[in-house]
Amino acid sequence: MNTTEQRISELGFILPAAPPIAAGYQPQFAPYTRAGNSIYVSGRLAKQGDDILSGKVGEDISLEAAASAAEGVALEIVAILKQATDGDLDRISRISRMFVMVRGAEDFDAPHMVADRASQTFADIFGARGVHARSAMSALNLPFGCCVEIDLVAEMI
Repeated sequence: MNTTEQRISELGFILPAAPPIAAGYQPQFAPYTRAGNSIYVSGRLAKQGDDILSGKVGEDISLEAAASAAEGVALEIVAILKQATDGDLDRISRISRMFVMVRGAEDFDAPHMVADRASQTFADIFGARGVHARSAMSALNLPFGCCVEIDLVAEMI
């Protein structure tokens, strides 16, 4: 077990299996691509069990539930990064950029608070390597009515 895997275990996180593309999408895109040392992770959707967690934050879904969902998406992305690095998360040299989209109620103005949980998850797992540039926005709608979608760019060695 490598150092990053040990840290995940110490934190009590359990990585899901690297997920397939959501049902209903056409397979013209991949869960991730690599270009040089960069890994580009496609947008991942919040789930509750195996189902998409749909609804509007601030209306159907609480801020805390959305933040928890963002943590789940972050863990799914870590599983994808593990796949992209041939199972060795210590090859991740930096989480470069994260973009968080939150499907919010009309007056929802706190997408950054949902994104904070995902940011903290990456920092907890990767330490300084997990501190990243970030954008967060509230959206009128997301695929399948999902409440949170995150995409990410990471660097590897």
